[in-house]
Amino acid sequence: MKPALIAFTLSSLLALAPLTTLAAESSMQVSSDLNPLISKRQAVDLLLGEALQIYKSPAKISHAGFTAKMPSNMELVTERLLAAYQLEPYRTDLLISAANAQIYNGNLSRAISLLEQAQAMAPDDLDINSYLAIWQLVRGNQPASLTYLANVANRNSGRAADLEEIIARVQRVTKAPLQTALTEDQVNAIKEGKRAIVTLGYALNPDGSMDKILLGRLQTTLELAKADPEALIIVSGGVPQNRQTEGKLMADWLVQHGIARDRLIEENYATSTVENALYSAYALARHQIDYAVLVSSASHVRRGQTLLEIACDQIGPAKIQVASVSYPDKPLAELATPSDSELLGIYRDALRTYGLWSYRSAPLLER
Repeated sequence: MKPALIAFTLSSLLALAPLTTLAAESSMQVSSDLNPLISKRQAVDLLLGEALQIYKSPAKISHAGFTAKMPSNMELVTERLLAAYQLEPYRTDLLISAANAQIYNGNLSRAISLLEQAQAMAPDDLDINSYLAIWQLVRGNQPASLTYLANVANRNSGRAADLEEIIARVQRVTKAPLQTALTEDQVNAIKEGKRAIVTLGYALNPDGSMDKILLGRLQTTLELAKADPEALIIVSGGVPQNRQTEGKLMADWLVQHGIARDRLIEENYATSTVENALYSAYALARHQIDYAVLVSSASHVRRGQTLLEIACDQIGPAKIQVASVSYPDKPLAELATPSDSELLGIYRDALRTYGLWSYRSAPLLER
């Protein structure tokens, strides 16, 4: 059977969302010799392909502790996903992906609205109810959060318990005071067992040099490494600039400052904090570490610690203890209470580390 044709020209289809907000989209212009009528399947494939291209656009924003896609990128991704959903309105995956694009933009209300639309279509969907349980909690709507959490428990008690553990962990980590050194009690607690320091990378400058924030993290790491000569050191970061990676440059810097190379584990593949946590957890499990100290910027360290703990829950090592030490990229007094955006980012990446995929509409697939 031939695919049904729909009344979409390529020009009208692409007009569903503005194409002028990103210079990177100039490469998406469609040649005029294509068939002016396309099938529904072809239209959806085109929209999702464009969503992927926009998502992969190099345009990003960066500031201390956070690197993300430009808001305009994520708006265009959302528009393409929702345009595809109009053509295939049974596709709850498109709504979930669009909702998570809005989470990246900090638009919690719109994300919840899209997830509620998806939940109305699939009221028993485990992931949709899981997202709504968390995002209603972040929004401050405790009754709604508990309702969705009960829906999850009715389907899968283990998932509900995991979500409750994630919530408890985030609350514990975010209430703990930021610190620039281990306390005496923490030092005494780690004297026994195998120990490691996990230092998270930070985006390199275009010429491949290290930003001052990354150098600050390394100086903090150096102090910890000298205080505990038996601890392994994992340096994690794999976004290349000028043929250099964060992990490689971090390891070289520590060696140049007196740390033995055989203490260092370079992790040169992580491109996000989620991957930092997962790949570092693999190394911790491989070396059967009992106690890890995570090093990052003060504005980022709570997210890093939460994710590393979740990753270790998923991967091992069992019952590892994680503490964190901060490089003060901002005055600690300003960061004493997590902002709404920081809390949103912690929960967003906690769910990703746990295993809920943010984007699940092929070819736009990402944990």
